[in-house]
Amino acid sequence: MEKTAKIYIAGHKGLVGTAIKRELEKDGYSNLIFKTHKELDLERQKDVEEFFAQEKPDYVFLAAAKVGGILANKTYPAEFIYSNLATEINVIHAAYQFGVKKLLFLGSSCIYPRLAPQPIKEEYLLTSPLEPTNEAYALAKIAGLKMCRYYNQQYGTDFISVMPTNLYGPNDNYDLENSHVLPAFIRRFHEAKASRQPMVELWGTGSPKREFLYVDDLAEAVVFLMENFSYREIKEVINIGTGKDISIRELAEIIKDIVGYEGYIHWDSSKPDGTPRKLLDVSRINKLGWKASTSLTKGIEKTYEDFNNHCRI
Repeated sequence: MEKTAKIYIAGHKGLVGTAIKRELEKDGYSNLIFKTHKELDLERQKDVEEFFAQEKPDYVFLAAAKVGGILANKTYPAEFIYSNLATEINVIHAAYQFGVKKLLFLGSSCIYPRLAPQPIKEEYLLTSPLEPTNEAYALAKIAGLKMCRYYNQQYGTDFISVMPTNLYGPNDNYDLENSHVLPAFIRRFHEAKASRQPMVELWGTGSPKREFLYVDDLAEAVVFLMENFSYREIKEVINIGTGKDISIRELAEIIKDIVGYEGYIHWDSSKPDGTPRKLLDVSRINKLGWKASTSLTKGIEKTYEDFNNHCRI
């Protein structure tokens, strides 16, 4: 990417979008464009096409998405599949229509089968059933990456699809009904400490294992890929993660210590655990020359600092 190129960040207000914006600005890219949801509804095809016709971006980072944890995915599956499909279809097609040089589509590791062999290689996609609790979101993301592939195949576009593992960091969503596990734990322990609660109740058994990637590391990875590679080198999809996982029970203990909560954790085993294990094989991106650098403890410390600076609870 040229330093003066016009770069559109779709979803610049979210966890991923703000990190990509920080990374691009740090690297000297100055011609960045973005719109809030109020200014541009990506689910409206006419509005998206008018935006692309007017702005004519050279490069696009498609980070806009409706996301959430187990509860949100189970409660609002129709909203998750509609919103994400509409956004992907409109932005990817407009990028083709208006000659975008390269687009990077951000998927999610939940696209992989529920019981995929571990660590999960990119070629395991669609080899067995998905996790039911977030199937609607996963199907939308699979459609997005396949759309990129087929546009590359038919139209000769250069659309890259990446599948990040579980993300966390500054500007995360700490809403208990809609957030992912790590930010939800931060808020639960923080509130319990503030109100001197003797116990915090968490969902499931704590036994599932998850991989967590600090969002600034993800931003570094996607800019690295956009600067150096085309879809021809990356093929259909590329995983982005740390290559290390941890049990939810261990994660809770780390966050509890960082927050400084001294009470007891009760695990409600009547609630769902979700996928038993989800660790990405990141050998492909490591061979291309990128590796994650932020440790989980350091990343959680930075995230909790952000929580304290911006959340009024």
